Amino acid sequence: MDQHYDRAAENVGNIVSLEHVNTRIPDQRLSTLFHVTGLGFTRDPYLMTSTDNMWINIGRSQFHLPTGGPQVLRGRIGLVVPDLAALARRLTKVKPQLEGTRFDFRESNDAIDVVSPWGNRLRCHPPQDRFGRVNLGLPYVTFDVPPKSAAGIARFYREIMGAPAPLIDDHEGLRARIHVGKDQYLVFRETDEPIPPYDGHHVQIYIADFSVPYERLKKRGLIMEESDQHQYRFKDIVDLDSGALLFTIEHEVRSMRHPLFSRPLVNRNPDQTNIAYMPGRDAWTWSTENA
Repeated sequence: MDQHYDRAAENVGNIVSLEHVNTRIPDQRLSTLFHVTGLGFTRDPYLMTSTDNMWINIGRSQFHLPTGGPQVLRGRIGLVVPDLAALARRLTKVKPQLEGTRFDFRESNDAIDVVSPWGNRLRCHPPQDRFGRVNLGLPYVTFDVPPKSAAGIARFYREIMGAPAPLIDDHEGLRARIHVGKDQYLVFRETDEPIPPYDGHHVQIYIADFSVPYERLKKRGLIMEESDQHQYRFKDIVDLDSGALLFTIEHEVRSMRHPLFSRPLVNRNPDQTNIAYMPGRDAWTWSTENA
């Protein structure tokens, strides 16, 4: 008997991965308390190890945190963590040391909502099928966008970047969900709430067809930086008919020939301690593909 499959469900699109989210932070000590001790993530041991930047590994993705005036993403970052109860214990432990900052967290039945010391909003989920076979990762970034902009944003990503971009309208509101690799998304959710001015934070993506989106962006005058052979940047998402600005978020766009593409990242087991040390359990495996 012939098998019938939804072959379109396997489509990923031209954007192959969301590698990092970049926001400036003013204090590396507080960032270490929050991102490493509290959230349980891992500072990259090989790159950006001085005091002017820190890279934080989250499975196959990262936060990039250069030192400077704080930047706040206009939305929320979604994370997958192995154990919500362990996360709550770590956050409780660091809370006294983060007094006087904007740090906060709130537990619910299926997630923990966390606010960073500088106001960035994170939603931490346990592993589940909708995020793929990972127990540690960065599956989505949600941006708050003006009313009547989601459809135009979806069209921009489809026609300029070659990414699947369905519109979804349910209890969470109208939003464009952009596929940016396997089980990763950029989500643009319409809101009536005031949207703060853009402060320069950015996301970084890898794309397979590097040149065609570049030519489309250049034709419209949207390239903001010719970084090098392997990278360019743009920040304005526009209506493709009128040219009107829909939303601004800087994209660091890299080719799959970039030297950092698919670089293996070190992830530690945050439950490991010197008091209750478990030999052979220092490292953490973020993928459950072979579990």
